[in-house]
Amino acid sequence: MRALVISGGGSKGAFAGGVAQYLIEELKRDYELYLGTSTGSLLISHLALRECEKIKQTYTSVDQSSIFSNRPFHIKRRHGYDQISINHFNVFRNFLKGRKTFGESKNLRKLISATLTKEEFSRLQVSTKDIVVTVSNISLNSVEYKSVKDFEYEEFCDWIWISCNYTPFMSLVQKNGCEYADGGLGTMVPIEEAIQRGATHIDAVILQTEATFYNRMPSRNVFGLITNLFQFMLDRIEKQNIKIGKFAAANKNVTINFYFTPTVLTTNSLIFDEKQMKSWWKTGYTYAREKNEEINQIEP
Repeated sequence: MRALVISGGGSKGAFAGGVAQYLIEELKRDYELYLGTSTGSLLISHLALRECEKIKQTYTSVDQSSIFSNRPFHIKRRHGYDQISINHFNVFRNFLKGRKTFGESKNLRKLISATLTKEEFSRLQVSTKDIVVTVSNISLNSVEYKSVKDFEYEEFCDWIWISCNYTPFMSLVQKNGCEYADGGLGTMVPIEEAIQRGATHIDAVILQTEATFYNRMPSRNVFGLITNLFQFMLDRIEKQNIKIGKFAAANKNVTINFYFTPTVLTTNSLIFDEKQMKSWWKTGYTYAREKNEEINQIEP
């Protein structure tokens, strides 16, 4: 069984979309399992439907207002580097409403419903393909995987949204008596889960460089510090997921093709810039083509 796995990575998901489009449209890869975490969960339903152009148009045209119903930070560009600072008014307003997070991402939930229609969801449910998103159950201290086969339309849209909620900047969702947050807090790259579900050939898109090429800019404010701390934690989770995935693959004779970003795309994936994301989608497409051309040259 062939599987496509897409890691978390916020706005960098545009790169993953470009890679996946090449694999699906040019190499004619027919995946039976699509597994995504966070930003990856936004892509996989449409990729399974082979609607690459539709998700490309949507994905590369979003901005902060498309995601946040209450954005907890300002973005300032200084010396070619984007810096975020706390939006005291929005954060204070969120706390007055009794929220547990700095900001809210309810606009993203609306966007998911507007992009994935009920008709498309029905097509996925009756197809032979399985679409699975990763979520973190904070209450039970566990990672959960939600399949399109197990839920109705509205609930599955909720799980996609929850998988993307980069807490504490985005919404913390209470569902079935538990608090849920971004799937990346538990599993950034769900390769092991793909293997457990029967995958024998895996294409894994990792929204990070294979080696660390940069030092983070010094934190200028509390938001900068928190984002750096969370990114450090997620980077460690991602590396551990890859190691575990490689180990599981070796034990079960599973082949994995990794697609890492060739360069550092951004140091803050909470910033959604339309021009940048269009460029990253194109970069992903080109990178996948060049990588597979190299593989074909090596193979006898």
